[in-house]
Amino acid sequence: MKIEIIRSKRRKKTVQARVVDDRLLVYAPERIDEGSLAEIIESIRKRVERRKLQGRLNKEVDLAKVAQSLNRKYFSGRLRFKSIEWVTNQAKRFGSCQYRQGKIRISHRLTRMPDWVRDYVIVHELAHLEEPNHSPRFWGLVNRYPYTERARGFLMAKGMEEDESL
Repeated sequence: MKIEIIRSKRRKKTVQARVVDDRLLVYAPERIDEGSLAEIIESIRKRVERRKLQGRLNKEVDLAKVAQSLNRKYFSGRLRFKSIEWVTNQAKRFGSCQYRQGKIRISHRLTRMPDWVRDYVIVHELAHLEEPNHSPRFWGLVNRYPYTERARGFLMAKGMEEDESL
């Protein structure tokens, strides 16, 4: 992505950016020092790249279809959710569930792992729709998925899962 910096005498403190075609236009104060501007541009560039990746992933893999299939198989199709999508802003979690809103988010980091690990995380988050905590009843729901222990072990071996922090 080509970066164009547009400096302005009128702009005093803020830096703003937008993507036009395949260019990142950065609007900056005329007197901002190069080091600060470089840090800001790098932060913006990373954010734009994450947004592009998220959009591409959500077009490539239909998580709603995967989740519906797992819902039918392990929850008799009774669970209802409004959305499930890949996100790029989960650094410490592989998934999250806003059970009241029916929204499930799955970390893009799972795209580098086997599908059965991704499916475990989806089952884990689906179970939160019915049981919003990590109670024995919750784990009873999750353990219907036959690869639960294997997937948890895989994530632990990668050093990415802490106890019950999914």
